[in-house]
Parts: sequence; structure tokens; C-alpha cells
Amino acid sequence: MPFQDDFARSVTYLRVSVTDRCNLRCVYCMPPEGVEKRPHDAMLRYEEMALVIRAAAEIGISKVRLTGGEPLTRLGLVELVRMIAAIPGIEDVSMTTNGTLLARHAQALAEAGLHRVNISLDTLRPDRYATITRRGRWDDVWAGIAAARAAGLTPIKFNVVVVRGFNDDEVVDFARKTLIDDWHVRFIELMPIGANAEWARERAVSLAWVWAQIENEWGSLQPVRGPQGNGPARYYRVAGARGSIGFIGAISDHFCPTCNRLRLTADGHLRPCLLDDREIDLMEPLRSGAGMEVVKELLLRAIQSKPKHHRLQEATIPHDRNMSQIGG
Repeated sequence: MPFQDDFARSVTYLRVSVTDRCNLRCVYCMPPEGVEKRPHDAMLRYEEMALVIRAAAEIGISKVRLTGGEPLTRLGLVELVRMIAAIPGIEDVSMTTNGTLLARHAQALAEAGLHRVNISLDTLRPDRYATITRRGRWDDVWAGIAAARAAGLTPIKFNVVVVRGFNDDEVVDFARKTLIDDWHVRFIELMPIGANAEWARERAVSLAWVWAQIENEWGSLQPVRGPQGNGPARYYRVAGARGSIGFIGAISDHFCPTCNRLRLTADGHLRPCLLDDREIDLMEPLRSGAGMEVVKELLLRAIQSKPKHHRLQEATIPHDRNMSQIGG
């Protein structure tokens, strides 16, 4: 039975950032030089992550998503997936990735117990992809998508952060993919976090505007039950489409009343809210020999400290980390 926070929200979902490093430098996520490289000992070991997840399963968390940075930049990720999939009580293991390294790992991940992937993809144009990611190769992503489909890591969801002046003119193109290619596309509002906060405020596009572009093209969207998953998106469909369109609006349509998650950062901190800098340190207790009961107590403390809602609309934003250091 999952534990509830002080606002009667059942917490069933743990996002685990396995690294804060990434092979891309997306303009809204990381500075051009990347994040400061830290020694391996400053990051949780896979065995420590697995211990935390076992403790989480004992208090009712049943779904785990691996994130980064880019999770596939960390060596041995297949083994971590295998460890997580074997934990009693964990029913669903998924991953968010930029897809560029997926072609070489998809089959092994599926065999280890990964169920599906979300792929971050902000443009359908090769030249623009290089600009937004600062270093990405378009062909690598498409090879990764094909490999994920072949390995059965489906349904694949495509996360599209809409950025004014970068890709806002592609909203209809992405929506069209749900008609012709059975895609599940999720439009995400740009969030002001860390050093890029002011830039993000100027570039943010409201979901109402995105919605209007799609309805201007095809008429009223039809509400549908979303594809398998645990996220905050609200799903709709263009008439006749096989795929779906999701909307995730942390600012204009925030999902705080139904938030069901905790986040574990790569350096061992529990974060009860993505958009709140308050964290609980797990690294020090784990390295001091803390066992399951201590970890469960800290997890319960994190659940009980979840705020009722974020404070973005009051111009209160997280400053301590960039998005890549939180795990999204």
C-alpha cells in the first residue's frame, strides 16, 4: 500500500538520475561547457541506488524511471536495470533518453527488464537538431528510435519542449506524426530552472498556444486515456489518429494536485519536488552504513515534506541545480 503525503497524494513513482552528465548540450538544459565533472565517488553506486529502490518498494513505490543527464552515458546501465527489475514490488521500469546512444543498447536493456523509453526530441529537422543540442547527430536519434521499436521498448513517447524562436513553428509537424506514424507526442512547457531561468521565461510558450495551433489545423482534440506510463501529461487525439498528443504544463496547467513522485539525484539526494530546492541527503547515511530501515525513514520524510504546489507563478524558482542535475 503506497504512503500518502500530507495532501492525500499517494506516492508510487521514483525517478532516479543515474548521472548528471550528457553527451548533448541542449540550449534550455545545460550550459555549453556542460556541468562540472565530479569524481565517481561523489555519485551513488549502482548498488546504493538498488538499495534505495528496494526500500522504496517496501513503502509502496512500484514504478521507477531512470533519467540523467543522459543515462546511457554511464557505463553498466544494463546491469542496474537488471537489478531493479528483480526487486519485488517494482512493476514498471522505464527510461528517459535523448536516444543518441540507444541503438547499441536497446536490445540488452529490454532483455534486462526495461519496459519502455521516452525520447527527448525537440525538432524534426536535422539542421535545427544540431543547433538545439549544440552537438547532436540526427541520424543517431533515428537509429535509436528504430532500435527501441525493434526491441519492444514501447509505447515510445516523444518529449518536445516548445521553445519560442527555436521549434515553435514545428508544433503542427509533430502533431501530424501522431496521424501518420502512430507517435505519442508530449508537448512540454519550458521551465525556468537554474542559470537559464531568465532566458527560459523569455522563450516559454504556453500550452494554450500549442493547443490552438493543432486545433486550427484539425479541429477539436478528443480526450483519450494516455499510453502506459506514470507521468503528468493530459492526453488527446486528433480525429482518426492512431497516436496521441500529451500536454505537460508546469506553469499554465500545473500537475501538483496529482503529483505522485520523488526524485533521487545522481549525487544521492532525495528531492520531493522538481521545482523546489529542498533536498534530503541520502549519500552520507548510505556511506555510513545505513540499512533499509534508515533509508525507508528518509524516504517517508521526503514524502511527508512534499509541498502542496510549486511556486513558479510567484516567481519563486529553483536555483541550486540545472535541469540535467535534477533528472527532470
